[in-house]
Amino acid sequence: QVRLVESGGGLVQSGGSLRLSCAVSGLASPSYAIGWFRQAFGKEREGISCISRSGANTNSADFVKGRFTISRDNVKNTVDLQANNLEPEDTAVYYCAAQRRQDEQCVLDPNYDGTYYWGKGTLVTVSS
Repeated sequence: QVRLVESGGGLVQSGGSLRLSCAVSGLASPSYAIGWFRQAFGKEREGISCISRSGANTNSADFVKGRFTISRDNVKNTVDLQANNLEPEDTAVYYCAAQRRQDEQCVLDPNYDGTYYWGKGTLVTVSS
């Protein structure tokens, strides 16, 4: 059974940091890319950062502005998102998703039809 479980969310003050983690089970690690996405209340889900199967390539949304860093450990089957200098506008439920890829690319579009598993999300709340 495939499972993606996010952790590390919580309440943080503006300017603070969090490290989110996505633990993957039931999938052979090098066979999938991983994306981090978020959805704020009343808004559509949006892509934050993604990382290719081996970790060789990453993509990030413009709003990340160097504040967020994605990394993966293919031995532990985890993909982390280090989020620094958080702002109230970053408040959202954060999700990770596994993408079926045959190459070393990944996709930031939450509607990408190669996305085949989603986690249930972890809530990040940034207070001003």
